[in-house]
Amino acid sequence: MNGLNDRLSRRALIGGLVAAPVVLRFGRAQAGADLFSLGVASGDPWPDGFVLWTRLAADPIAPDGLGGLGDPMELLWEVAADEGFNRIVAVGRTTAQPAEAHSVHVEVQGLLPGRPYWYRFTAAGQRSPVGLARTAPAPHAEVDRLKLAVASCSNWEVGYFSAYGHMADEAPDLTLFLGDYIYEYTRTGARAANVVRHYGFEDATTLAGYRNRYALHRTDPDLQRLHAAAPCLVTWDDHEVLNNYSGVWPDEGGRPDDFLRRRAAGYQAFYEAMPIRRTRLDRRLQMPIHKRVRYGRLAEFFMLDGRQYRSRGACVDEGGAKGQIVPDSLCLDRADPSRTFLGFEQERWLYDGLAGGDARWTILGQDLVMAGLRFENPDGETRYWTDTWDGFPAARDRMTQALHQLKPRNPVVLSGDYHSFWTNDVLLDSRDETSPVVATEFVGTSITSGGPPYEGLMAAMPANPHIRFFESRVRGYMAMDVTPERMITRYQAISDVRDPKASVSTLNRWVVEDGRPGAQPA
Repeated sequence: MNGLNDRLSRRALIGGLVAAPVVLRFGRAQAGADLFSLGVASGDPWPDGFVLWTRLAADPIAPDGLGGLGDPMELLWEVAADEGFNRIVAVGRTTAQPAEAHSVHVEVQGLLPGRPYWYRFTAAGQRSPVGLARTAPAPHAEVDRLKLAVASCSNWEVGYFSAYGHMADEAPDLTLFLGDYIYEYTRTGARAANVVRHYGFEDATTLAGYRNRYALHRTDPDLQRLHAAAPCLVTWDDHEVLNNYSGVWPDEGGRPDDFLRRRAAGYQAFYEAMPIRRTRLDRRLQMPIHKRVRYGRLAEFFMLDGRQYRSRGACVDEGGAKGQIVPDSLCLDRADPSRTFLGFEQERWLYDGLAGGDARWTILGQDLVMAGLRFENPDGETRYWTDTWDGFPAARDRMTQALHQLKPRNPVVLSGDYHSFWTNDVLLDSRDETSPVVATEFVGTSITSGGPPYEGLMAAMPANPHIRFFESRVRGYMAMDVTPERMITRYQAISDVRDPKASVSTLNRWVVEDGRPGAQPA
């Protein structure tokens, strides 16, 4: 709703909402239930607005996935130019519908560019927490500084989300979530021995199951505080649906038609849980989420979807995705140029955007390591892990050729998934270490999920000099400070994910200078 064209009487609206019917669950009143138990969030900023999000839930993990609510509920939303809400600049009504689990996505317009705003919701006489959002600067505005916080891979069962709290303390201008915001599986048997806090659900396979995973995560106070502290940009990886799925192919095999229904449920729950512009499942059960967001002349973000449109995993049995480590000699179709990581339509969209970009920094936010990792056998045979860009080398070649030929200014790739910190040179030809550097890649470790074996991967590093740094033994996040002259990235490490009051420290810093590809220790 447009805050300028649809300005409403705040007093009349609140009066109407206070008189709304009592909240019902299964026909019984839930007196005193907190409707805003999942907090508030903002995202996808543009120069005159942003998306505001909340989801009403009196019982966040009710078995039916509807949060303990039944009928549609009306909400009032307000945006103010000050934290005390003395200067209301936009206000409107929206309705939380059961079909979207009583989530709302308000696309606010008509605001001033490049400044903070505060927002809140009111429903059934209850008022939400206050959130802080920011409009993007005008497209050609000169911007002196941009502070980013970058996260991925938050498994509820293996630790607390203290990293999110420390990210909120950084007071970023923008938070990037690069996938695995939830995990679809529940640890059982021996795998549950070291669980810190249980999901308490069966594996998510249905819409209700996925909804309840997001709802449980959103009850975490550190995550709520981070979402209320800054707008965000988000993409997904695999665990929002199923580990290692690839396009329409599930990891464990099975019919794509059957998996598509599960994938659609995961996508719908993702949309309902995230502050993103309105999107929907189409008749092919696809849901576009890739986007381009400009931050003045300083930066342009391309948020990419590396799961939905990709080809089946390389060298697998019919019907499966199955990421695996394979030698070239046994995986001839890995290099097939007809295979795609992003989908050819998204590839064209990205390359068109790169060709037309003129921001100082070009930032690709995506899910999986791009630069590549070779495993050399003693006999000299090279092996690759097929779930990352290494499983799609022809697609990566098209990407690096585009970066080389189109020459967007200062391309930086931000990646998640691998539960470890990496600083990489992205080479024009990943098979040739003398090849030109076309981009810098920073890979963030996980919020909680355990890392890959440090010694095993360090043993592979002599064959991978383009990997400038690797560390898998710590959890945490990336904090980035972007100016016209340089980008400084800090790897922030959490002391212990089993401690809800864990401390944070800086593992190291990296700097990329304007016009000089490749990161250097700072």
